[in-house]
Amino acid sequence: MKKIPVWFDCDTGVDDAIALILLSQLELFEVVGVSTVAGNVDLDKTTANTLRVLDLCHAPYPVFRGAAQPMMRSQISASYVHGADGLGGVMLPESDRKPESIPAWDALYQAAVKYAGELVLIAVGPMTNIGLTLTKYKDFPGLIKRIVIMGGAAVGGNVTPSAEFNILADPEAAAMLFDCGVQVEMCGLDMTMKAYLTREELDELGCLGSPQAAFARDCLQRALKFGESYQLPGVAFHDPAAVLYAADDTMFEAYPAWVRVETKGSSTYGKTVTDLYSDKKYEMREHLVVADIDRDAFKARLFELFARFK
Repeated sequence: MKKIPVWFDCDTGVDDAIALILLSQLELFEVVGVSTVAGNVDLDKTTANTLRVLDLCHAPYPVFRGAAQPMMRSQISASYVHGADGLGGVMLPESDRKPESIPAWDALYQAAVKYAGELVLIAVGPMTNIGLTLTKYKDFPGLIKRIVIMGGAAVGGNVTPSAEFNILADPEAAAMLFDCGVQVEMCGLDMTMKAYLTREELDELGCLGSPQAAFARDCLQRALKFGESYQLPGVAFHDPAAVLYAADDTMFEAYPAWVRVETKGSSTYGKTVTDLYSDKKYEMREHLVVADIDRDAFKARLFELFARFK
């Protein structure tokens, strides 16, 4: 079976790390490049974390440094969830590898040209690298087959009442993405908050016995405590859910919708505005909002992929 070329854009904190581990086990995909961006922690840390996690799962994908700052707004981070190092305080050995010399936005465009309409872009951090690619290369949208993101929400937010972190970290870049003419499949909080493991299930994952499974359990402890402090049932696997959706959407429910990003409001800055649940519907509903997940099927697939490590 011919593999699907995939570009993965991330700001490697704890759930990005789990997503990278899953990517290494998805035989459907050929990961042709991984780009890093400032988000959960600063760019130096997200890049170093990416290389370390790829070493952990024996996945020598080329890594490209991206944007160290948002396109227009001041930078925000999420170290209160991911820890100061971005990996929940779990120390992985420093990688012997270095990122490639070419900037992420140039490398992403070159990959899109090389694969001529077949490249799938999965983005699970702030959309800055994509915004810069769109700014520099006007033909980029026509070269991409599919875009799946972790970000946004049809209802609510997790940093402000109206905004999710990845979108709020660079709303202007996200607005460019939703406006570029390519369908965006939005795996937002509506779905990813349902893609969780309880404390007991996370321990069960760690007991699979591999270094990768033990790392997943350990690096998520801080995020688990954070979630429990808000009376959530467990730790949400935001980015891994987006990766598994990109690989197999049968355990998910997605709906066509009009989606745009608010960049001018004060209380609504960074909100993904959608007509999914509104009475008013627009004719051009070109995007997909992934709104639900079969959690049992998600958990089973997660455990299956981690069990491949010995």
